[in-house]
Amino acid sequence: MRVLLSTIGSRGDVQPLVALATQLRALGQEVRLCVPPDFRDWIESLGMPVTPIGPELRTLTAATPPANATPPSPEQLRRLAEASVTAQFETVMTAAKDCDLIVAATAIQVAARSVAEVLKIPYVFTAFCPIVLPSVHHAPAPAPGRPPVDGDNRTLWAEDAARFTTNFGAALNNHRTTLGLTPVSDVRAHIFADHPLLAADPTLAPWPEPGGDVVQTGAWILPDERPLSSELSAFLDAGDPPVYFGFGSIRAPRGLAEAMLEAARATGRRAILSRGWADLLPESPGPEVLSIGEVNQQALFSRVAAVVHHGGAGTTTAAALAGTPQVVVPQVYDQYYWAEQIHRLNVGIAHPPGVPTAESLTVSLSEALWPDIANNAAGLAGRIRTDGASAAANHVLKLAAEAGS
Repeated sequence: MRVLLSTIGSRGDVQPLVALATQLRALGQEVRLCVPPDFRDWIESLGMPVTPIGPELRTLTAATPPANATPPSPEQLRRLAEASVTAQFETVMTAAKDCDLIVAATAIQVAARSVAEVLKIPYVFTAFCPIVLPSVHHAPAPAPGRPPVDGDNRTLWAEDAARFTTNFGAALNNHRTTLGLTPVSDVRAHIFADHPLLAADPTLAPWPEPGGDVVQTGAWILPDERPLSSELSAFLDAGDPPVYFGFGSIRAPRGLAEAMLEAARATGRRAILSRGWADLLPESPGPEVLSIGEVNQQALFSRVAAVVHHGGAGTTTAAALAGTPQVVVPQVYDQYYWAEQIHRLNVGIAHPPGVPTAESLTVSLSEALWPDIANNAAGLAGRIRTDGASAAANHVLKLAAEAGS
């Protein structure tokens, strides 16, 4: 069986699909990935073929817009959506040739289900956070550039569905009509399909409606056996556990690196600063600071005193699995949810929304280093599932088998 795994997103969206691909290959299946070009070399080095989709995200994400930049007009947004959907249809259709199943992740995968319909193969949508999927028990993730809003959840979800259809409906249905498919009236429901997967840990991020249509498998964790560099190992061995700071592949506020290091010094801790896609580099780090690139988080997080990060699903889960206290500094989308969950479980601190300062980071980090939070974090680690990708692999293969019978 050939399975296409497709996403348009950062490493936090791509790495779980690589974990699923690894499990599918272990079960004797052939896998292909359709992902942004930033990850092509890495995935192909693992022996998996890649069809790149869209532009390089690192350039788009790390760039800081001009101070006088104006939001795009409705007409510009329409043209951008149309171009994106057209590129998706062309690329995913090519990548899915001769495949027997499509697994798609991220809600802007507008074309994947239609491609599956044309090819007459099963399609499965995957979310990595509960609030991506509709429920009366929570509000939708805020749109990019917007903070979370309060209100009646049913109303907020209805507004969210209307935005999907407004932004993508015309472009999607133009392509569907051309391909001989019937138009859809609810684009979001069309993308999510009837039985989406939730690739998030049930203790860390439980689905609030067990027994329903959503299948929660646990997080898709890619085992990482890479050793830490000799420089990093020597730094860790040279003193007390440092604090890890990182913002992954999202844009970071100006002055964040300096604010992070001031917070570490104020709490008497050394610091490991992950440069990330924003290329965080302090001007004068000093010997108590080590700047690093991409790293094996599974090996590193168990050796640090706390993890201060943006609240991506992957980093949050990795820190929870390591049993390490967290400070989550949310900026966009589902990061606000992960900050709330870390606070709810009392395994870390949810930094207030907005641009962090040295003072605000010092307060949050000081609280996260309290012994009771460290004890709670250590206790949570033993409850995090590590078989999510395996469970998902078996589930999608079963669906494919049922569809073919």
